Amino acid sequence: MPALRTAFVAEMDNLEKQLVRMGDFVENMLALATKALVEQNEPLANEVILRDDVADQMDLTVEQLCMRLLALQQPLGRDLRTIGTALKIITDLERIGDYSVDIARMAKSMAHEPYFKPLVDIPRMSELVGGMLHDALRSFVSKDLELVRQVCERDDEVDRLWYSLLEELIGVMERDTSLVRQAVALMLVARYLERIADHVTNIAERVNYAETGELAQLVRTHRPQLEERHDGGLPEADHDP
Repeated sequence: MPALRTAFVAEMDNLEKQLVRMGDFVENMLALATKALVEQNEPLANEVILRDDVADQMDLTVEQLCMRLLALQQPLGRDLRTIGTALKIITDLERIGDYSVDIARMAKSMAHEPYFKPLVDIPRMSELVGGMLHDALRSFVSKDLELVRQVCERDDEVDRLWYSLLEELIGVMERDTSLVRQAVALMLVARYLERIADHVTNIAERVNYAETGELAQLVRTHRPQLEERHDGGLPEADHDP
């Protein structure tokens, strides 16, 4: 193998390692933010918030690697798609890190008031979303399109949990107005998790593009609908989809 090609392959391998490192870090941020919420652990929530700067630096590192490869190696075909996919993936990972910080901030705001019931569905959503992210990153490394499809399919399960929890929390607020503040906060956490799942699905679809050259939505079915009286909507997070 020519020396230039050998160097290029080594740099591509490093790009892959740095991207997965960032993904694993963000996945851990999500897990810790959820743990802080469930355990009402304010110091742990603060730790997650501080980690956002580290995630941002990882984002910049991967971006710089991509730009250097584009400028110096002028890749074509599949290599070019892989680098472009990496640039897209880090954007989604950075957003996931931001949502994890949002969850940690919610954990801080509710750290000193008892929950009206133990949290069950939110940790379940978080575990499901974290597993999706883990598998999406592994599909980038292994180039496993079947794993890509499985990740996208699980987005529907997250949506079902989100809508089920939303209906439950609306019912809680209707029955007891003293719980409105806590119910809205939990509603927002669930919304953040639903948006994270969408970002993970974006990652999986970009992996599919890198391998096939085709950019398409994968296995996104019709989402459940709320009753018409609930169509007033919910405050959106501060981050782009």
